[in-house]
Amino acid sequence: MHARAWCEIDLAGLRANVTRLRAVAGVPLVPMVKADAYGLGAEALTRVFAALPAPSTPWALGVATVAEGEALRAYGWTGRVLCCSPVLAEEHAAMRVARVTPALHRAADITAWCEASRAPWHLAVDTGMSRAGIDWRGIASLLPVTALHAPEGVFTHFHSALSHDGSRAVQEARFRTACRELALPSATLRHADNSHALAARAESKSDEAGAWDLARPGIALYGSPSAGELRLCPVLHVYARVIDVRDVAVGDTVGYDATWTAVRPSRIATVGIGYGDGYRRSLSNSADMVLHGRRVPVTGLISMDMTMLDVTDVSCAVGDVVTVLGNPPGEDVATLTIDDVASRCGLSPYELLVGWRLRLPRVYRERT
Repeated sequence: MHARAWCEIDLAGLRANVTRLRAVAGVPLVPMVKADAYGLGAEALTRVFAALPAPSTPWALGVATVAEGEALRAYGWTGRVLCCSPVLAEEHAAMRVARVTPALHRAADITAWCEASRAPWHLAVDTGMSRAGIDWRGIASLLPVTALHAPEGVFTHFHSALSHDGSRAVQEARFRTACRELALPSATLRHADNSHALAARAESKSDEAGAWDLARPGIALYGSPSAGELRLCPVLHVYARVIDVRDVAVGDTVGYDATWTAVRPSRIATVGIGYGDGYRRSLSNSADMVLHGRRVPVTGLISMDMTMLDVTDVSCAVGDVVTVLGNPPGEDVATLTIDDVASRCGLSPYELLVGWRLRLPRVYRERT
């Protein structure tokens, strides 16, 4: 690469993660590829998912908008597409054309969808998220319409699946109650597990795999290590090049607002990445990068296009590659994980992951 900074996506690592998650789930997966596959590039990753052999073959791909479903079709995906977010009635026609299965929960929308076509739909049940879906306590209001138009699937979403606060068990109990009250056909697919729910099942070992009929992993596919015993491969690696090196004297300051002052004669490297690329400004004076196998601290405020590092204790030259996230080139140890870097800047790993789409080119490789 001759770019100043870039993202490297490990396709072999992605496949390994799918295999691991499928084994833990014990049921077919619906990989979530919303937000351009969490910023990693839905077009390239869709080709990977399409080529996966059984039993890792996805039951469907999950999206959050109609446009994302249309994009999957443009990329050549011919399998099912499940839109897990609510949609507006005026979007139904476009969804039917793109063969996108909607998540519905309002009686009028269900009736309109089913009377216009026999296309499948899934019922969203709110068991505590208070974000979307029919409240589990009001499920009886849908019985007249579901008796006429049975959904292909019914699902809920956990708000704190990895927490040890008992909330997941509460939500599962509510979901089971709603499913019983609906009295749906036995073939109706039930799904609830997201990445963190699968991690919790792997960690507890008391929860059986296959608790539901499908599982919907998202960030775990892309290597977030917060998924505990899932032992996932890092998929995203971010690199940048040193574009300048200078010596500074005691008392010299670095960066906007002079927030870092040299307390010894120091060597400062400028790397070609900043918050305009997704490297968050809140990492200023608190994060590390890796250069020649050594952690080097970020010094001063991160600029839109540049970040400065204290490389006093490591050899450094213009053109050297630093690791911003993930593994150093050629190594298989996740030195800077998504979760680690996110915690340094007070973000969720999800927010950090999708933020690299701003202008960094992506390179897809088989590196694991």
